[in-house]
Parts: sequence; structure tokens; C-alpha cells
Amino acid sequence: MNQLNPAIRVKSLSFYYNTTSKAIEGVSMDIYQNHVTAIIGPSGCGKSTFIKTLNRISELEGPVKVEGKVELFGQNIYDPRININRLRRQIGMVFQRPNPFPMSIYENVAYGVRISGGLPQAELDDIVESALKGAALWSEVKDKLKQSALGLSGGQQQRLCIARALAIKPKVLLMDEPCSALDPIATMKVEELIHSLRSELTIAIVTHNMQQATRVSDFTAFFSTDESRIGQMVEFGTTTQIFSNPLDPRTRDYVSGRFG
Repeated sequence: MNQLNPAIRVKSLSFYYNTTSKAIEGVSMDIYQNHVTAIIGPSGCGKSTFIKTLNRISELEGPVKVEGKVELFGQNIYDPRININRLRRQIGMVFQRPNPFPMSIYENVAYGVRISGGLPQAELDDIVESALKGAALWSEVKDKLKQSALGLSGGQQQRLCIARALAIKPKVLLMDEPCSALDPIATMKVEELIHSLRSELTIAIVTHNMQQATRVSDFTAFFSTDESRIGQMVEFGTTTQIFSNPLDPRTRDYVSGRFG
């Protein structure tokens, strides 16, 4: 494996909704550049909450409290001086269910670029084409860019959302169970896309599918919860180690299907 350089460093992170309801406790881990990190664990263990702390999108859901640090290339993203809009351009996100805007395919991809600043039409055209190619969707939609994105299939809509995230050229892409609403063929296409993007991007993916984690990721973090601790990271390691030789019995029980 190539030399490992962290894109994101999480240090003793605890997270509270409404400032009092703890969702994550004491998580420390690195998310390495140009690698894929899977976040796995049973329902309610804080996986999705964790990934939403990495670009501060969790704050859109209401007041929160954060203890510890999340650093993007050495800068604490919870520093009060941070520009949150710039942060969210650097760390893109794809959600569990496709959420295309009710506008054309072209305008869906161009949306984030337009609000970031005016560009000549020819340059915008190039960005849209490049993003759709990056999302392995260009050949399917190049002749219907003016048609509504809502007419695409579920799998195409999800790849369109990935294209929309890619258009603003993020450094990190977060994916929160991006295949949970997709059929096996669409899932395969998204997984192939993840493989092709790892050379350009750092990717963190929440997945409930153990087979998917083994197929797409280089590293895996196992989250769990019990009566005494909420939203803890039990174990982190290479995906091969986590699935073939887990160190914690809770990890072993989960990946073998005896728990969760």
C-alpha cells in the first residue's frame, strides 16, 4: 500500500444533538488521502451522524455541541473562523437516497458551480461534461441534458448526484449508504465508480452491507453502542484485517453475522 497521508484526522470527537443528546463518544481515526474508508456498524451506532460531522452538515438539523477536533489537511474544521461554505465545497456529500433537484440534468450538475461564481458558458459546459464522465453517466445522458433529472432511473439519479458533487472539485467525498435504495445492477455501477474515483479523491462511505465494505474499501471503522457508551468506534484497521482478523470480539461477532 502507498504511503498513507491523512486527509482528515479525527481526534477525541464527541458529538451532541441539541447540545445534550450524545450521539458519538471519543472517536479518533484517520481518513487517508486517495483511499476508501468504510464506516460499518449496527443501526443506531452513530455511523451517519459521524460522517455528517466531517463537513458540518449535521448543524443544518439544529443546535449541536462538539468536543474534540476534526482536521482537514491540518486545519480544525470546527475553528470558529472557518468558512463553512468553502469547507462543504472541499468535502462533498452523497446521501442515502438520490436527491436530484427538479430541474434539468445539466442544471443539476452546474448548480453548485453557478452559486460559487460566474463562469463563461463554454467553461461551465466542460465542467458539466467532465463531472458526468467522472460519474460514468455521460454516455447515458449526453443527448438529453435539457430533460428533467427526475426522469432518470434511481441508479442514474444517484450517479447524477455524484456528478453534482464532483463538479465543484471536492478533495473528499462522503457517501452515506449511497446504494441502499438501488438495485444490484445500479449498486455495481456505483461501486465501480468508487473504484475509479479513488485515484482522484479521498472517500468515506457508510454502508450496512458487509460485502460492499469488503469490495470497495481499503480501511474500515467499526462503530457500535452499548448501555454504557453511545456511538463509540470499537476498531479501525485495514479492511482485510477487520474482516479476517478482528482484534475486538464485538467486531468479530458483527462481521461474522452473530450480532447486529
